[in-house]
Amino acid sequence: MTTKNMISFAAGLLFALGLVLSGMTQPAKVLGFLNVMGLQQGISWQAAPGYWDPSLALVMGGALMVTLIAFAITPARTHASGKPWFDNAFHLPKRNDVDGKLVMGGVLFGIGWGLAGYCPGPALASLFVGGVDVLAFCAAMLVGMWAAKKWLV
Repeated sequence: MTTKNMISFAAGLLFALGLVLSGMTQPAKVLGFLNVMGLQQGISWQAAPGYWDPSLALVMGGALMVTLIAFAITPARTHASGKPWFDNAFHLPKRNDVDGKLVMGGVLFGIGWGLAGYCPGPALASLFVGGVDVLAFCAAMLVGMWAAKKWLV
């Protein structure tokens, strides 16, 4: 196993652990966060039906802070080589425009997240502890990814 693969595995493991500890692998908690109409009922820091749960906003804010620090210390800004620490080059998207496919993908992503309480990262992290629902979600997600590549890309 190469150093790059070990670093990738460790980063993925850390990401999955963060998702589990933060509650993002619990659909009820995610749906409580997405239930902004629950603000009429009040705020609950537990996954209480009908209430809005703001705790995942703290998770996202914490992730944003870590990302800002990481971007500030990336090699492109700190080393003359401009290369990442564990690869030959940064792999950035070539396109930066917003088109209909991107908007439609975002809408479908949001609908799926709102209906199921899972998005791809937490769903994959939940495979080891989840039940039939997470297996069904991951299977449907793979079919959707295959269909998008076949007909839309």
